[in-house]
Amino acid sequence: MRVVVLLGLTLCCVLVCAQDDTKLSRSTVQVREEGLTKPRGEDEGVMSDEPIAEVVEEDKTKPKKKKTPEEIEAARAKKAAEKEAKAKKQKAPKPTKKPKPPKSTKKPKPPKPTKKPKTPKPTKTPKITTTTQLDIRRPSLDEEEEKLLIELGWDTLIRPVTPGREEPVEPDWVLKKPTPPIKTLSEPDTDYWDIRHEVPGGYPDNIREVTTTEVIMYIPEETTAIPFVGPWYEEYDYADLAAKKQEEEEERARKEKAEKAERLRKKWEEEEEERLRQIAVPPEPKKCPPLGLESHRVEDDQLLASSQSHHGFVAQRGRLNMQGSDNEDDLYGGAWCAEPEEQNHWFEVDARREVEFSGVITQGRNSEQHEDFVSSYFVAFSNDSRDWTVLHDGYAEWLFYGNVDKDTPVMSQFNAPVVARYIRILPQSWNGSLCLRAEILACQLPSSHRSENEVNPSDDLDFRHHNYKDMRQMMKVINEECPHITRIYNIGKSSQGLKMYAMEISDNPGEHETGEPEFRYTAGLHGNEALGRELLLLLMQFLCKEYNDENPRVRRLVDGVRIHLVPSLNPDAYELAFEMGSEMGNWALGHWTEEGYDIFQNFPDLNSILWGAEDRGWIPRIVPNHHIPLPENTLNGSLAVETKAIISWMQRSPFVLGANLQGGEKLVAYPFDMQRPPVSLTDSRRWRVNSEMNEETWARIQRQNEGALRETPDDAMFRWLAMSYAHSHLTMTETYRGSCHGDDVTGGQGITNRASWKPVVGSMNDFSYLHTNCFELSIFLGCDKFPHESELPLEWENNREALLSFIEQVHRGIKGVVRDVEGNPLPNATVTVEGIRHDVRTAAGGDYWRLLNPGEYRVTAKADGYTPQTRLCMVGYDSGATPCSFTLAKSNWDRIKQIMSLNGRRPIRLVTRNNVVKTTTAAPTPTAGVDDHAIAQKAERLRRLRLMRLRRLRLQRQRASLTTTPATTTTTTTTTTTTPPPETERTTSWYDSWFPVDSWSTENPFDSINFDSVPTQDYPFEYTID
Repeated sequence: MRVVVLLGLTLCCVLVCAQDDTKLSRSTVQVREEGLTKPRGEDEGVMSDEPIAEVVEEDKTKPKKKKTPEEIEAARAKKAAEKEAKAKKQKAPKPTKKPKPPKSTKKPKPPKPTKKPKTPKPTKTPKITTTTQLDIRRPSLDEEEEKLLIELGWDTLIRPVTPGREEPVEPDWVLKKPTPPIKTLSEPDTDYWDIRHEVPGGYPDNIREVTTTEVIMYIPEETTAIPFVGPWYEEYDYADLAAKKQEEEEERARKEKAEKAERLRKKWEEEEEERLRQIAVPPEPKKCPPLGLESHRVEDDQLLASSQSHHGFVAQRGRLNMQGSDNEDDLYGGAWCAEPEEQNHWFEVDARREVEFSGVITQGRNSEQHEDFVSSYFVAFSNDSRDWTVLHDGYAEWLFYGNVDKDTPVMSQFNAPVVARYIRILPQSWNGSLCLRAEILACQLPSSHRSENEVNPSDDLDFRHHNYKDMRQMMKVINEECPHITRIYNIGKSSQGLKMYAMEISDNPGEHETGEPEFRYTAGLHGNEALGRELLLLLMQFLCKEYNDENPRVRRLVDGVRIHLVPSLNPDAYELAFEMGSEMGNWALGHWTEEGYDIFQNFPDLNSILWGAEDRGWIPRIVPNHHIPLPENTLNGSLAVETKAIISWMQRSPFVLGANLQGGEKLVAYPFDMQRPPVSLTDSRRWRVNSEMNEETWARIQRQNEGALRETPDDAMFRWLAMSYAHSHLTMTETYRGSCHGDDVTGGQGITNRASWKPVVGSMNDFSYLHTNCFELSIFLGCDKFPHESELPLEWENNREALLSFIEQVHRGIKGVVRDVEGNPLPNATVTVEGIRHDVRTAAGGDYWRLLNPGEYRVTAKADGYTPQTRLCMVGYDSGATPCSFTLAKSNWDRIKQIMSLNGRRPIRLVTRNNVVKTTTAAPTPTAGVDDHAIAQKAERLRRLRLMRLRRLRLQRQRASLTTTPATTTTTTTTTTTTPPPETERTTSWYDSWFPVDSWSTENPFDSINFDSVPTQDYPFEYTID
């Protein structure tokens, strides 16, 4: 009975299943379509042991009461999971707007390693992966049996409880559960019953094939490998958008990665270069000052050489910037030159103590015809001058490269200083002859013994080189520290527009005080001569500091003298030399202006005008012996802009004394700077020998005829001024070693006449002496034009006293004021000293200064429209000038000049009215007219001779020469009608300037004058002379 019931129920179930299979195909397709958009985890969760039974809906005709509570709960859980999957599917496209969420989908590869160990060995998997048909399969026997038991309610009695059916299981857990063995249709079983045998026609083949293929239980893994392609998704083409965005993000990420890698690579390269640089490049070489070859601190006996080509090219000539003589075959050459036949050549310097040698500066030969220089050399060191060690660079002997021309210095520095006493330069190759000039760079080692290079200055000053900006700042600081005694102004501009600044130091800066002399120091005429520039800046600091400290000597100078200091007259050239450095500029770099002018030799030539007038006898009648006017169009000619500014500055200020500081030698040169040409034979007739010429005048004339040196009328005063500086200098008179470039030309005194040493035309000193009242000299401060900063303290100590002492010489001589009887000052009055043929003029306030050596002088003051006055002035040895003022009375000199101008500026013979001859109407005969003219001319000549004899007699009496002959006495007695007044001895007669008769002259000054025959009685007026 039970068997019959089971068979009936089975038939009913088969019919129901046939209908459900058709519905199952539809629902399965719908589930697959929805499953394409679900995440992988959700698909795996749905695929359980009975996926189709959970998804397929029950038939509407089938009553719901047949479902168990467990199935209802499972269906609800399934629906909730599907809703959540749909919600996630709708929200999924939104995060694609952000760049970060897609990053998690870029790497689909990591889950693969977890799948590989779980793939089974059966080879049936390709059938699943290649098919795209819908998953329509027949449930297995166990599933059908389980379903029947559930419908009959026997599942609790017969089927064992299987865990995990109440709630959905996570996909990972499902994959990890062991799959029970499943029997396929090919395996017959005794208890197996197949419904196909009962159904007519059986199942379709395609369904059978699909069912057969779907029996394999590895469906969860294989379904995830199938690409999700759905029709609704293809319509919107979200995959392409996501792919494009993903490609863009991948490209952006790739670029960022490449840029980051490039940055890291560059950073690594920079770090590597820096590391290699620190390893390969040695530290900066030590900078040391020069040992002193150029400045002559290294003496001649410290220089040795292997050989010499000629006597004038010894080792002592191998100093940097050594200048040779003009004659190439002369005694002194412009470098050390070795014997060409020698094999080993060397130039040795003895430092006399151990020092740190840090470098060598080399230079070629100074010559206009030859191009000789050393192009490469080795350097060796020794402590005993026997064992020598050549400098090594770590691989081989270090070969230094030298010069490429003869003038430009080349410096070679060592990586590390070498401590030794001796150093040798070993030339290896050269151009032309082997000739060398050098300088050694060395630092003194710390020692208890004081070295020549180590100087402790007593003044707290700024010892360094100042360029244009630093110089201006320094002067401004000094002016701010001492505003009551200093004033900054400029005398003009250079060709490049730089101002030539000057500083005035006085108790009342900015104004000229009557009776206070004016003094000037100038420097920088040549831009590469920097020592004078720095000494004037140091002098500014010193005067300001000492004045504030109430130094009595400095206060006396500042209160009594108006001091002008101009540190740079050629600022353009100095900037060029400063840029090259103290040792690297050659002898000529920066010497000239930007326009090519040498300022010191660029002034108008007034010497030729003076000497030409002297030779023609025009002094002082036509050409004065002082304040010689400038030739026409001089300022429009070939004068530098700086020269014009200096001339204008000289004319504005009444300077009394001055000096220009130069370099390249160590001496003081005084004018004349120009050599006077020898006197011609035609002009020598003026210098006839007679009994009245003394020996001194004769010797001087002979020197002039021989073309020797030219001396000024104030030669004795110039020599004293030069010696006051040279002998106050600490080392200028030490001439036992000779001069900087040859023999001593100063005679051991440190002074020389420039015309006898190196004559120049149009110098600043000659122009200042002939065009103004200023006595100016040239002070050459040292052999090194541009010394190192370390040498500035030593140079200041050597020159400080000399600078101050030379300023004090402005008070030597006489001074005074020229006024009229009413007390008004007389500007441009002439002050003449008897015996000195050079006059001076008074300033705008009537004051004057005349530099004179101690002695007694007859001084005469003259002014237009005033009677000259002569005084006897004494100059003593005490400090301070001797006062010697004048008061001039007005004269009728203007009326006399007016009368003389009416008659061609000729002397007029005075006659009385009684001697006037009445002329008749009858015309005289020609013979009588000629005789009368001859008689009148003879009488006029006799009268002039009498006047000349009287003049000579008066001069002889003044000189205490009273030896006269009786005839001369008789003649004088008979011809003298009036006695001269006593005041004529101290005044000059009005006609003296027109009859220049000297005591040694025997010529008739009127031989060249042609007088007319007009008689004097025809003058229609009468006049008398006071």
